This record gives sequence, structure tokens and C-alpha cells, in this order.
Amino acid sequence: MSRPKQAPARARPNRSGRRAGAREALAVEELRAVFAAAPLAAAVLDGERVLGANEAFARALGVEARACRGRPAVELLPPEGGEVAWPEPGGTLSWRSRIGGVPARVDLALPVRSGGRRSLGFLTVNLQLEDADTAASRILLQLSRELAAARSEEDLSGALARALEMLFPGRSFCIRLVDAKTMALTTLYARGRLKTSARTRIALRLAAARKTGLSAAALEGVGLALVEDDEPVFEDCDRAIAVPLAVGGSLFGLLNLEYVPGAPGDPAGDEPLLLQVANTAALGVRNLRSIEELTFLKTYLEDLIENANALIVVVNRNQEILVFNKAISRLTSWGREEALGEHWLPLVAESERDRMQRVLARSLEGEPVTSFETRLLLRGGGEAQVAFNTAPISGSAGQVEGVIAIGQDLTALRQLEERAEHFQRLAGFGRIAAGIVHELNNPLTSIVSYADSLLLRHRVGGLEGPDLEKLRRIREAGERIQKFSQDLITYARPSPEKTEPVDLAAVMEQAAKMCEPALREAKGQLALRLEPVPRILGVKSSLLQVFVNLVTNAAQALKEGGGTVTLSLAPVGEGVAARVSDDGRGMPPEVKSRVFEPFFTTKPDGRGTGLGLSIVQGIVARHGGTIAVESAPGVGSTFTVLLPRNPPVP
Repeated sequence: MSRPKQAPARARPNRSGRRAGAREALAVEELRAVFAAAPLAAAVLDGERVLGANEAFARALGVEARACRGRPAVELLPPEGGEVAWPEPGGTLSWRSRIGGVPARVDLALPVRSGGRRSLGFLTVNLQLEDADTAASRILLQLSRELAAARSEEDLSGALARALEMLFPGRSFCIRLVDAKTMALTTLYARGRLKTSARTRIALRLAAARKTGLSAAALEGVGLALVEDDEPVFEDCDRAIAVPLAVGGSLFGLLNLEYVPGAPGDPAGDEPLLLQVANTAALGVRNLRSIEELTFLKTYLEDLIENANALIVVVNRNQEILVFNKAISRLTSWGREEALGEHWLPLVAESERDRMQRVLARSLEGEPVTSFETRLLLRGGGEAQVAFNTAPISGSAGQVEGVIAIGQDLTALRQLEERAEHFQRLAGFGRIAAGIVHELNNPLTSIVSYADSLLLRHRVGGLEGPDLEKLRRIREAGERIQKFSQDLITYARPSPEKTEPVDLAAVMEQAAKMCEPALREAKGQLALRLEPVPRILGVKSSLLQVFVNLVTNAAQALKEGGGTVTLSLAPVGEGVAARVSDDGRGMPPEVKSRVFEPFFTTKPDGRGTGLGLSIVQGIVARHGGTIAVESAPGVGSTFTVLLPRNPPVP
């Protein structure tokens, strides 16, 4: 019995092969699309005939792309020198031709034949005109645009590499960017196999250095080698050309263009175009590094301002805040983002805004203002005492665009000064305490005596007319005690920093009365020579402290037999001059030169702190004035206080 024949097995479809074929077809289509859109005029050859050409190639020849297919390459681009010897697979060929009378360079490369496949060649055309419509000019223009947009050396070298690939196909090239000062390599980009020495040795033809205005001595001084002929930096290259990237006598890098045996092009023909590329690239490198330096400097200055241990604020002409650093933000508790763009004056104490407005106006007119003290409002309430130096900020045209104010917080310092002044007043109060008892004793004796007399009169028969005079004297003595007590209390309590018009003559008279006990103890006489002067703007209690201190010191400086303390006041220019003089012992030069130093005193231990005159000098300075001393041993001393009618804005 015979077995039935089995039907032959059907061949199963090769799905993986089908998918691979689809992927290959897709890849081919993508390559064709890229080739068709390539900016370089190029064609693919099958043997010596054109298999396909891109749009750039067709436009360069002035025909449609399909009209190029099947035509011999030498027919489309006839060599100027006649026929050419077609290279073997793996070889290259270059010739010169003309397209409509326009010189062109034709570069051909044939890959090595493999596996019995046909040999496809790659043909590129570069027009040789300086005209703006040429491919080279368009590539250089595009390079300039890309260099201008570059934000790093990697961006720059990438743009430069793309331009070199399009302008010099079939060549090896190397881009080396260096530090202009040290010649240290900063960026390296190469197409080809570099020699190991390319990273460590930078060589340039001496003629090329001189041609671009580079100093041979300066280059050799930073380790660059100057040679007679260009040295190849690629393996297997036998011809080379190197051009510098130089601007303004500074070297920013080198471009090396090199040729393997049989490669298209030659150094002499490529050098003019390579120099154009180098000049464009050199400007791009310089500009990029200038931008990087400016960016670094800008960032550095911003960090410096932001983290400076000083109050820094910048306003524009509209007094809107442009800079508000951490120090002033910490002081006021106003956040930086909250302050930026806001008007500056609302952050200033209301009573100080007119003065601040005048300071800003002066600075916007180009005048710097120094040591301007004011008060800033704190977000949580309260005020901070600050001192600013202001300066105008000019724009590129020289016009003042804003004002920068740099200052320091004086709040703690002023509080310490106020406490020191207060303690100094209390110390002075203690020094005259003994005299106070005597000063109060006289009017109290009168009060008691007259009161006893009136009581006696009342008991024996009533009061008579002369008794009214006794009552008047009792009242005067009481008022005298009351006034003296009020002056002492006012002098001893801390003084508010309230600025007001002050009658300086009245202040000096009040100081003289308060110092009568000290004068009496020193057997001194008081002389007043107070001419009429205009009122000055100041803090009354602080000015009173100045003259109490000066009169007390003058009384203590009198000789054992007594003497005279003279207070004089007179107008001087736009201000007044107040003098406190004595005819006492005087001071030798070494003491006079140190009289305003803190803690310097010639008094015995326990009699003085050495802070009195230092505090006096500080008070006078805050009123915009000066104090000076003239003294000689045995002659006496004169302290002259000069005060303006209106303290200057700072």
C-alpha cells in the first residue's frame, strides 16, 4: 500500500525581512530628503554619469535636477584644461570648470568598491566668485550669523566646523582655540586622526603671523612655535596650511586645513577662502570672549553689591528702586522683590523726605553727596539712623541715568553716643552738685526768713504794706528755685534728636547760669559779649551740653587766684561763631594736640573720663560745624565753635 504524497509545504512569509526592508526604504528616503535639501551643490555619480543631483547643484548649473540624470559629469562641468584622468575606486579628483562664465572648482571622491557592487561617486561644486550670490559667500554669511548667536566656544567651533565641511569637502581640518595671553588650548575640534603632538605643540608659519600683524617675539614668549613651512597635525596628511585667528594683534586660535594623498584642493588655492573664514571666526571668538568677560564681570559686581556689608540702593531718574541689596533688606525687613520698581521716598522717614529729595536732585545733576545722615522706616515699625554717600550713575551717552547710595547703619552707634552724652551730662551734674546746694540755699534762706516775718506779723496784728514786698521776694525766690530745678532736670534727662530753630545766645546764658557754682568754686568771674545773631537750626539740649562742658572746663582751668571766663557770640559769614575763653593755666602743645581724643585727660584719677570734649566735637560735627582750640601755657585757652545757620543737606 503506497503512502499518499504530502503536499509541498508553503513558504511562510518572512515578516522580519519585510520589516527590515521597510526600515531600509525609509532610511533611503530620509537620506534622499537630506541630500536634496543640502546647502552644498552636490551630485551622486554612477561611474562617470550623474545618478542624482540635489537642488543646489541644479540651481548652480541653471537646469532642473532631473535634466542632470544620466549625463556625464565632464559634460555638465567641462574641465578647463581639457580631459581629466578618471580616478580608480578609493581615489579623488579635482578640476576647474566654468558655469555660465563663472569659475568653479569641482571635487570628486570615489569610495572603494566592495562586494562586487558598482562604484558610486560623490561630486561637489564650489563657485569661485567674490560675488554675494556665490555659495561660499552665502556660507560665510551664515557663519557670521551663527557666530553672532554662539553662547559658548562649543557653539562657535560647531558652526565653524559646519562651514569648513561645506567649503572644503574632502579635506581634513582642525580648529584649535587658545587663550590669547597664555596660548593654553581651550577648545579642540578635528575631522581626521590627529597626531598626539597636536594638543601640546602649536606651530604657525612665520609669514602667516606677520601677514596678520602678530608679534613674533610675543608669540614665542608664550611658547608658540614659528616655523618656515606649515606642519601637518593629522596622520597620513602630506600637505598642510595653517592660518591664525587673529584680531588687533591678539591670537585666538588656529585653523589647520590638510590633505591626504589624492585629496581634492591644494593649499595655494584654498588659502584665500580659508583666510576669509579665519577672519570671520576670529571676530566671533573675540566677541564671544568679550561677552563672557562682561558677563563674568557683571555677575561678579552683582554678587559683590548683593552681598556687600554695606547698605546699597540704586534709583533711576524717577527715583524708582533698581538695586536693593541684602544689607538694606535685612535692616528694613523689606524684601528685595518687594522693593524693586517701587518709589524710594516712602521708605524714608516722613520728616526726612524733603532733605532726601534735595540730595537726590543734587546727585542727578552730577554732584556726589557724602556723609548724608537720614532715617529709614522699618517694616515692623520704628526707624533706623543711617549715613549715605551718593554718586551719580552715567549712561553710555554721558547723561546721568540714576543715583547709587552706599551707606551704613548708625542706629547702634547713635544710641551709644546718646548714652555717652547722657552719662557725660550726669557726670557734669555730679561735679556741680555741691554748688547746687549753695545755689539753692540762698533763695531758700530768703523764703524761710520772709515767711517767718510774715507769720509773726500776722500773729501780732496783721499784715502791713511792706509785707507785700516780702511776699514778692518770696515768689521770686521760689521761681528762681523752680527755674534752676527745671534747667537741671532738662539738662540731666536724655535729649530727643529734635531739630528746631535755636537762640544760641539764650543757650549760652543758660549754660553760664548752670555753671555759676563751678565758677564760684574756682573764684572766677563771668563776662558775656553776646552780639545779636540769627537763630540756627539744631538740637537745643545738645547745644546746651556743648557750652556747659566748655564753661565748666574753663572754670576748672583757672589759676588758684581765680580769673575770668568770657563767652562771646558774633555772626560770621553764613553762620555764627561762639567762643569760650579763659585766662587760666593754658595747655602745652602736646596736650593741645590731643585734647579732642576720646579718654584723654590731664585731670587726676576720678576727676574726669576724657570723653567730654570728644562728645562736644561729635555734637558740633552733627550740626555741620567745627570746633577748634587756641592755647598757650600761662596765657589761657579759647574754644571756638563755628555753626552754620542751616546745616548742609548731608
